[in-house]
Amino acid sequence: MTQARSREIVVVLNDVRSVHNVGSILRTADAFGVQTVYCVGYTPGVHDRFGRERADIAKTALGAEKTVEVVHVDTFAAIATTLTGDGYHLIALEQDSRSVPLSKAQFGKRIALMAGNEVSGISPDALTLCDEVVEIPMYGEKESLNVSVAVGIALYEMVRQ
Repeated sequence: MTQARSREIVVVLNDVRSVHNVGSILRTADAFGVQTVYCVGYTPGVHDRFGRERADIAKTALGAEKTVEVVHVDTFAAIATTLTGDGYHLIALEQDSRSVPLSKAQFGKRIALMAGNEVSGISPDALTLCDEVVEIPMYGEKESLNVSVAVGIALYEMVRQ
């Protein structure tokens, strides 16, 4: 059953390299009612360079590649300007000196959640274009989560609040 949400959320994937992560994020985005996922830079989209559907993404997305709009954008700066102009609050999911715990963040009506590269994260230049930086507190030995898991946790918190 589809339930109405009080927020509009889009996801921005900035230089995510794994097709499996993209597929997983699409499936999670569908679950939380995200309408659009922006694939920025070299983030693989749902179609290859010849316009064919990517079976590797479809295998992980399990149909969400057809229910969530996927838009490719060359640079984060380009989409940041558009989203800001459309009234979205740009929130980076990243461990950074200015980040606040995800549970303490105050989310507005329109959110653009950005996640970055699996190894290097979100670039400092891209972070400067964001309105807020949030992080998921880590209590174990590892210092980070897989990007698709982190996006799922962040989307859950954004919808829950």
